[in-house]
Amino acid sequence: MNFDFSDQQKMLKDQARKFLQDKCDYKTCRRVLEGEETHAAEVWKGLCELGFAGAAIEEKYGGLGLGALELCVLAEELGRAAAPVPFSSSLYLAAEALRLGGSEAQKKAWLPKLASGEAVGTWAAAEARHAPTPTTIQTAFRNGKLNGTKQPVADGGDAQCAIVLAQGDTKGKLDLVLVDLSAAGVQRKALETIDPTRAHVALEFRDAPAERLGGAGDGWSLYQRLESGAAVLFAFEQLGGAEAAMEMAKNYAMERYAFGRAIGSYQAVKHRLADMFVKNELARSNAYYGAMMLSEEGPELDLAAAAARIAASEAYRFAAQECVQLHGGIGFTWEADTQFHYRRSKLLALNLGGPLRWKEKLVQCLERKNAA
Repeated sequence: MNFDFSDQQKMLKDQARKFLQDKCDYKTCRRVLEGEETHAAEVWKGLCELGFAGAAIEEKYGGLGLGALELCVLAEELGRAAAPVPFSSSLYLAAEALRLGGSEAQKKAWLPKLASGEAVGTWAAAEARHAPTPTTIQTAFRNGKLNGTKQPVADGGDAQCAIVLAQGDTKGKLDLVLVDLSAAGVQRKALETIDPTRAHVALEFRDAPAERLGGAGDGWSLYQRLESGAAVLFAFEQLGGAEAAMEMAKNYAMERYAFGRAIGSYQAVKHRLADMFVKNELARSNAYYGAMMLSEEGPELDLAAAAARIAASEAYRFAAQECVQLHGGIGFTWEADTQFHYRRSKLLALNLGGPLRWKEKLVQCLERKNAA
């Protein structure tokens, strides 16, 4: 069987890579890191003009009508560039939530705006240190009004709408609700994170008007499906970043000379590069299986997503860390570009919950599979 992407998907991947190489180099990342911008506006605009923001959105809502696999290849290239844009929040999560749970009116109101880039969406599930569960969520949705605080919320400062996980009318029964962030009762507070190129905020809701997605009490099941789908996409983003970090380390090792020879010729350095490659290939195989399950809505999506998430988080962490180490003393300086993948690897590892949470989820999936 051939598990590789099709020629058309590879063409999309090449187009995205060429655009990002031209418009989103590390100088762009540094500009956002050191400046006041929340994202690189010209890169985001270019991605939207190419139609990438609407890749997985149906044509009748202004998208390209492609699918999950196309979103996977785009995610990988965005990760490779460590792109400072709100793509993941708006498309992996907000647009997918509307696609899966939104009413026709909600889709018509927001999906065309998300596809064109006119609006940015975001996802608000976490509440500080507690992992989202039916018993830990405190934000409440009652009588069309939303009350509570969500943090950290990625790209919440740029977003016009948010998909929020909240307690419904029955204790322990969660709803997913759609909130227009320009409405009264919404306040935003900027937060500091390890990666300022992806801005985060705290969103405070005080009787903010909101609309339910899906049926009453369906929020938790819908959340779990969205989380698994996003985990696969984040795995591809992490995979792209891990590949870029490995290439950066390899290139430096071939150029840097010590004691009359390139440091890449020393066996210890070769072994470290080989370890990066092995972890990246393991992550790729898991990510590809996750992509297949996501594309086909396969029965093992939760299992595949957890495996992809764990492998990709480890691969990116290791590659980014080793890239800094192999650059020696200069790798730790502010001027070095190694920091962009190190920062992004730490941030992405915590999106949707940290590695420990996904390892627990993998064990639970395997236990259910073996018990069946």
